Amino acid sequence: METIGSKISEIRKQKGLSQEELSDNANINLRTLQRIEKGINQPRGNTLKNICTVLEINIENLLDYNKKKDLKFLQYFHLSVLACIFFPLGSIILPMVLWLTKRDKIIDLNEQGVNLLNFQILWNLIFYSSFILWFLLKINHWSNSNLLFYVMGVLYVINIFYAIIVSILIGKGKLKMYYLNIFPFIKM
Repeated sequence: METIGSKISEIRKQKGLSQEELSDNANINLRTLQRIEKGINQPRGNTLKNICTVLEINIENLLDYNKKKDLKFLQYFHLSVLACIFFPLGSIILPMVLWLTKRDKIIDLNEQGVNLLNFQILWNLIFYSSFILWFLLKINHWSNSNLLFYVMGVLYVINIFYAIIVSILIGKGKLKMYYLNIFPFIKM
């Protein structure tokens, strides 16, 4: 089992920081950091908070409390957006159910879920608002209303293909926040 110290060491190295840089930026003693990374000491409250702040990670990523890393589930989670093909708002409802039931059990699902759901909520608001606008323009016999309908179709297809691409990238281990989040409807 990986210790908190080994996780801190691994993340520090990934970020390209030396022990001296991390200890200075986190306002802790270098020797304390060395003992934490070797597993001799466990970081306490403010020490852990300061280290996580400098490393730009959440404390829960270090203290995973029996969480497991499951890239397959994360792939399926991103593919759950495809539920919009079968029922309206499916790109929100199914991912929301999966996120709520598994976010405390799978590493990175909480962050990925918030990222995906915020984007899908915004996308659905834009898509269905456009649909209503198209409908109103159509019944008022606006001559270019079909253009809006085609734009909506293109947006729909892009959303579907983007979810598939993100799922493939996550399957290859490239885990990051792929979705643009302008309005945070859901916060961590």
